[in-house]
Amino acid sequence: MSPRDSSAARDLADFVSASPTPYHAVAESVRRLRESGFTEQVETEDWDASPGGRFLVRDGTLLAWHVGDGARPGSPLRIFAAHTDSPTLKVKPRPDTGAAGWRQVAVEVYGGALWNSWLDRDLGLAGRLALFDGTVVPVNVDRPLLRVPQLAIHLDRQVNQGLTLDSQQHLLPIWGIGDVREGDLVEFLAAEVGIDPRQVAAHDLVVHDLTPPARLGREGELLACPRLDNLASVHAGLAALLAASRSNTGVVPVFVGFDHEEIGSGTATGAAGPLLETLLTRLAGGFDARARAFAASRCLSVDVTHAAHPNYLERHDPGHRSIPNGGPTLKVNANQRYATDAPGAAAWQRACRGAGVPTQFFVGKNTVPCGTTVGPIVATRLGIRTVDVGIPVLSMHSARELCGVDDPGHLAAAGAAFLADPS
Repeated sequence: MSPRDSSAARDLADFVSASPTPYHAVAESVRRLRESGFTEQVETEDWDASPGGRFLVRDGTLLAWHVGDGARPGSPLRIFAAHTDSPTLKVKPRPDTGAAGWRQVAVEVYGGALWNSWLDRDLGLAGRLALFDGTVVPVNVDRPLLRVPQLAIHLDRQVNQGLTLDSQQHLLPIWGIGDVREGDLVEFLAAEVGIDPRQVAAHDLVVHDLTPPARLGREGELLACPRLDNLASVHAGLAALLAASRSNTGVVPVFVGFDHEEIGSGTATGAAGPLLETLLTRLAGGFDARARAFAASRCLSVDVTHAAHPNYLERHDPGHRSIPNGGPTLKVNANQRYATDAPGAAAWQRACRGAGVPTQFFVGKNTVPCGTTVGPIVATRLGIRTVDVGIPVLSMHSARELCGVDDPGHLAAAGAAFLADPS
């Protein structure tokens, strides 16, 4: 049997490969938006309220929107909210360390990473270098550079009965041999991008898995990929925005990809910060006018969902399992860890029906607490009705995750219908 075709999955793989960090995800998103005629709204310049597509960038967060000819200040807003960051290992300010003839890099855990999934993998290094003159230079070493080595089984005979990792001691990647010299890593990275290392004042750097995305399964029905949480949603959100921008139904479609969701969103560029509120207030026609616009608006909070794990079915609610290629899931939690309510669920179901896309429900098992998303934060900050959805992903928060090959396209199609829905 020949592998099924999925242009959305192929494009998602390309998007993820170009996006090892939130900064790179934003840069790739901007490239795609510019190709579609969107122009930049610089925060420090006068606001451009004319019709057309705009985007705004701050660090690892991107906001983009389209004002059609039929829209006006105060028109209902349709928001697709995702996040650009993923669990990983972040380089410390003084990175050069090592022992016993090995040169290593000092890192700390970013977000709720599944630590063991980073062991014995070829890892690259990417992020940004901040220079003394105020400029920022992106860097991406997209080749084997680092590895977090495991201890041989001969030295830990009980390891298969339970692996215990100390994040301070056991997660330091190796990147060379010889004596440790302070400044080595920055000098190496500066040479990679062609700048004088003495210009580098600080850095934001993370490791990333180098195994390329791949189709799995007899019919190619699965996609194995790093950073599906949550670049799958960012990718779908961009596609949904571009499709909705052509509908001109009188609503204003908005996409936002927040940074820092994996560490709680409580930052200037996170969902708990002011960026989205500032943008939506401007689109609504100002502070005095926004209450009416917000009351008529809706937000789709899009983050990946726990797919039912066949080896651990006891961890899932038997009546609300998320199945790969079964369509995006509607996420519900009685304690509002997800923001979905019945009217929001109806809006999502209407979007899926209009797009011809299947959907399914996810509710966590009563005895296994679920995670949360940017949805409850947006709903609380802005009072905008919000519904949580996402595609099913297996091995969430590992260095490499797995989803159904049909699900990215389904999510983009349903997201576009949601963003264009005037009712």
